[in-house]
Amino acid sequence: MTAQPHLPAHPPAHLPATLLPDQRHLFDIPADVAYLNCAYMSPLAKAVVAAGEAGLRRKAQPWAVTPQDFFTDSEAVRGLFARLVNATAEDVALIPAASYGVAVAAQALPLGPGDSVLTLAEQFPSNVYPWLEKARAANAAHVEVPRPADGDWTAAVLARLDARTRIVALPHCHWTDGGLLDLAAIRAACNTVGAALVIDATQSLGALPFDVAALDPDFLVAGGYKWLLGPYSFGYLYVAKRWQQAIPIEQNWIARKDSEDFAGLVDYKSEYQPGARRFDVGERSNFALTPAAMAALQMILGWGVENVQATLAARNAGIAARARAELGLDVAPDHLRAGHFLGLRFDGPRYPDGVPAGLPAKLAADKVFVSVRGRSVRVTGHLYNTDADVDRLFGALKTALG
Repeated sequence: MTAQPHLPAHPPAHLPATLLPDQRHLFDIPADVAYLNCAYMSPLAKAVVAAGEAGLRRKAQPWAVTPQDFFTDSEAVRGLFARLVNATAEDVALIPAASYGVAVAAQALPLGPGDSVLTLAEQFPSNVYPWLEKARAANAAHVEVPRPADGDWTAAVLARLDARTRIVALPHCHWTDGGLLDLAAIRAACNTVGAALVIDATQSLGALPFDVAALDPDFLVAGGYKWLLGPYSFGYLYVAKRWQQAIPIEQNWIARKDSEDFAGLVDYKSEYQPGARRFDVGERSNFALTPAAMAALQMILGWGVENVQATLAARNAGIAARARAELGLDVAPDHLRAGHFLGLRFDGPRYPDGVPAGLPAKLAADKVFVSVRGRSVRVTGHLYNTDADVDRLFGALKTALG
């Protein structure tokens, strides 16, 4: 069992968030590397790596692993994630990827002939492909919301909702450039037309506050290896209580009632473990990934997500202003994008062909790491970044763009 440190409570909503100092010392990032690509994959903090290594060492001596160890750490992680989104542990399942969680939602939610499911243009495919298949099988329609010229995704979504809409599958912010959606307004509209709301928060959870009690999604999924600063192949699924009796997409032993009794596993049970645990992936008790995920969540909760968002938003506002002024790049207004996420869009007469070919490789040669999605260069730093990283970014961009 891994002990959990005391974690400070989230700051009350009426108190201003605190700007945090850089946390580079917690990560193994050389001084001459400007890693501004958390939306691609976060680095692992030293404490997260140590927790994963300790977990691997436990597996090296399996005679010391007890049946209770299959439950202790995974239940602790479940509780930490629940705290992150203001849920209870009963509402959380442990999954290997966002696509797994979306598959659970797609199997559970009803969709019939003439109904429609709505997604965004250029949405991440793991939250599109399952809905395309479900719509095809149900003889239903797939409605893709076009990218709005003014950047207002919320208004664009609300304009496409109608009486046929049964499922609305969205991100909290767009993965290409951070375009933000007002999920409270969209949830209210979904209630009006009787639509379920499925959120893929892989590109926001951990850096952008999310309150399931306030927003009431039907399902919320998140891969853990980006803004949750955890290991690859470890993610999370929130399931609203109204869907917790749905059939899971796999049938594994640990999700069944009384699975703690290893000697009694031959006494097959039709009942499941309580709450959303029935949706857990098989082998959820991964002895390396679970402790690593726990250490990452503890770190984020210690910082406070509100504080992370405020700190990253302040830095990105400065980057956005410089990108407009010094490079003539298009950046969405602050109120239309998530504060932790910046997409430098290569649009307009200056960049008619979009992002110049080979730009990421040229920046990487200068040890500046970003990514390109669509017509955007994603600049997605975190608390491990410094002012020197930002200066290195602009120096490399100016050199590469001539």
